[in-house]
Amino acid sequence: MISHLLAIVLAASSAQAASPATDTPEAYVRMMRKFQCSTADNKPATFYWHGQAFGRVAGMADKNLFGVVGMNTRACVTVKDDKRGTGYRLVSRELLFYTDPKTGEILRTWANPYTGETVPVLHVANDPVNQPPSFGVDAQGKPMRFPGTINGDQTWLTVTVPLFYRNPLSGDYQKYVGGFYHATEMFNFFADTKDLLDTKKDQADVRVAWQRQSDWLPWMQMSGREGMIYFNTAGRMLRKWDDLPDAVKQEIAANYPDYKGPPPTDDARPNETSWTYFKKKIAPN
Repeated sequence: MISHLLAIVLAASSAQAASPATDTPEAYVRMMRKFQCSTADNKPATFYWHGQAFGRVAGMADKNLFGVVGMNTRACVTVKDDKRGTGYRLVSRELLFYTDPKTGEILRTWANPYTGETVPVLHVANDPVNQPPSFGVDAQGKPMRFPGTINGDQTWLTVTVPLFYRNPLSGDYQKYVGGFYHATEMFNFFADTKDLLDTKKDQADVRVAWQRQSDWLPWMQMSGREGMIYFNTAGRMLRKWDDLPDAVKQEIAANYPDYKGPPPTDDARPNETSWTYFKKKIAPN
């Protein structure tokens, strides 16, 4: 789910016409690193975003279910390949907290308006959410084109990621009875063009918007009921980790201390998702 956002997965294959300043493999790598982390190896970067989540059921008005606040701490490192040249790898870990839509307090339990039940809340804690190495040329040696739109002093990226895969909580007969995770992640990233093109700056002032529509979250205990949940959020890359809201920092200190920094850049663990995390916490067998 949100792992696609807080790893900032940027589809780099479908690009619009690029400025001459973005046509080289070196420029591609530099600009993509600035959108995602930093051109300086092992320099931590932190994204923060917040918004609301709504439920939709046919024949009913949409319900504001809860607020959301999220963070992702990450770093990039230079990698080299004999055929593809110099690129980079990104490592990260992410949190998404569900909050009271009125008070903003982080929820421990939630009153489900559809079932009338009060259920425990399981927040997202995905560690790691890493990306494979990215280079300025593709596997065939063709230069990559920056996949964004440069419009004067503003540059943006728009990425839509349809998701449809076997639910990690499903059994052996899902081909016949269903049980697939179905969602769409939608990202928009914005930055000042001059920051992206300035070779003396290692980072850009990046803003981000994230939307998602998906099946119900597993901890909501909806038992296959008809309907869906959708999220609408916005945020930015912070100047430093300590710029996170106090409530988020306090929650991290109390329950998620590893999230004060990114994983090591040689992290080789498999990625975590909200579904695999839920399975570990709620349904270990």
